[in-house]
This record gives sequence, C-alpha cells and structure tokens, in this order.
Amino acid sequence: MSNKVADAAQAAPKRAVARKDMSKLQWTLKEMKNNWVAYIMLAPYYLIFLTFTIIPVFVSFFLSFTSFNMIEAPVFIGMDNYARLFLDDDIFILACQNTLIFAAVTGPVSYLLSFTIAWFINELPPKLRAFITLIFYAPNISGSAYMIFQVAFSSDSYGLVNGWLLDLEMIDTPILFFQNASYVMPLCIVVALWTSLGAGFLSFIAGFQTVDRSMYEAGAVDGVKNRWQELWYITLPAMRPQLMFGAILAITGAFGFGGIVDALAGNPSVDYCAWTIMHHLNDYGGARFETGYASAIATILFIIMIGSNKIVNILLKKVGQ
Repeated sequence: MSNKVADAAQAAPKRAVARKDMSKLQWTLKEMKNNWVAYIMLAPYYLIFLTFTIIPVFVSFFLSFTSFNMIEAPVFIGMDNYARLFLDDDIFILACQNTLIFAAVTGPVSYLLSFTIAWFINELPPKLRAFITLIFYAPNISGSAYMIFQVAFSSDSYGLVNGWLLDLEMIDTPILFFQNASYVMPLCIVVALWTSLGAGFLSFIAGFQTVDRSMYEAGAVDGVKNRWQELWYITLPAMRPQLMFGAILAITGAFGFGGIVDALAGNPSVDYCAWTIMHHLNDYGGARFETGYASAIATILFIIMIGSNKIVNILLKKVGQ
C-alpha cells in the first residue's frame, strides 16, 4: 500500500504538468480559431521564413555530415568534416581566434556605444535630436567610412596619416598599414565600431521615447534618487525588447565580420591576420564548392551565435533586479 501511495505522490506532479500543457495547447488552438484572419494574413511571411530560413538551417546541418560538391549526390561521411575542422585545418583555428577577438571587442563595445549615444541624444530637443541622429547614423548607410580610412591610411605619402608622420619626422618611409599584420586588425575594429551605429542604435532611440514618463515620478516616490538609479530600475527594464533586439544585431554584426576586412585589407588579408569564420565559410562554400565542409563551418558559427545570444538573454533578464 505504501508503495502505491508513493507512486501516486510521484505521479501527481507529472499529471499536473500534463494538464497545464494541455490547457496551454487548448488555449492556443482556441486563440488561433478566434483569430484565424490574422493567421491567414501572417501565412505568407511564415511560409517565406520557413522556406528560406528554417529549412536551409536543417539542410545545412544535414549536409555538414556529408561530402558534397554541388554536382554529385551527397555522400554521408559522419563526423569527418568536424574532425577535419578542428584537427587538420589550421586556418580555421586561426579564423576562430580572429572571430572571437573581433566579437569580444566590437560586440560589447558597439552595443554600449550605441546605447550611450542614444541615451545622450534622447536628452536633446526634438529637432536637434533628429539632426544628431542623422550625423551618427550616416556612416552606416553611406559606406563613407571605408573611403575615409582608405584615404587616411593609404600606403603612400599621399595618405593623410603617413603625410603627417613624415612631416613630423616620426617615420622615414610610408607605413604600409593594410599590408602590415600589426595594423590590419586594429584598424578594421575601429572602422567596425564607427559603422556599428545601425538599426540597433535607432531601436535604442525609439526605446527611450516609449518609456512612460509617469514611471519616473512613481520611482521618485519609491525612493529613486538619481539618474543612474532611474536608468537601472526604470529605463532599462522598460526597454528590454529594444535591448534584446540591439543585442541580436550586435551579435550578428560581430560574428558576421568580414566585409570590412575585404574592403580595407583585401581577401585574404596579409598572413590571414584578419581571416574570420565568415571568410572561411565563403572560401569553401563560394570558391571551392566544398558544400559539405562549408556546412560544417556554418553549423559551428550558428552554434556560437546561438550560445552568445543565450548568454546575452540571461544577462538582460538581470537588468533592474
């Protein structure tokens, strides 16, 4: 009898969870039935998202276990692509190292920079706010940053930096900035930070505008004493959706780093000093047509980005606590 009682006690929580899950399912089905028109309107988007995002992810994951050259049928080879990546491909290990360095610097710094500048701009009058926003956002959409840095750090004496250094007699011959491994990565990181004020930056500005001003008055009554406490206990919790959106864009931009290196230092960069996972992926997928191997690279990058996103999500949940 005692065993039956114990079994029943252990089964009770499981039945409660099952009933809860069933009630959620019933509620979902009921809502879908009541709002069927909305779901029909959303159907084209879901179809496109499924076709061009979800399905390719699963196909890429499957192809990562095959040898596939886009002409012959895929041949299943198990974990060989992953073993080759981590045991035989020294360039991939270097690409991982460079990508993590770029991501560790440009991701958090660009995120904090976007938020700080948005916070500053939010305090300005509306007309001045719009003008300053345009000034900060313009390099992101115009591509002028590449041209400015190419002119400033040109490898001959006509480059602005080389010209100044020669005039000051600090150097005797022009520095080949983008042909020198010591300069390529720092310069690319600076350009990445300069051009990082994109959609995430605009979402922060919009988020500041949506915070209910009455919350600050209520906070003052509850003991909020200064602007930092307002920011931590009121502004940031109210902006969680915008913070999460900006974090996703920062992560994507940090790990998708590659176009800036190509524009400034060429492809490949000298001694692979700025070679990233995206470069490695494009090399094997777009130039060598080793699609199975490229899919394994894409899977590793996908896992890294998902893991980073989870970490950021956990950190943002602690905001305001």
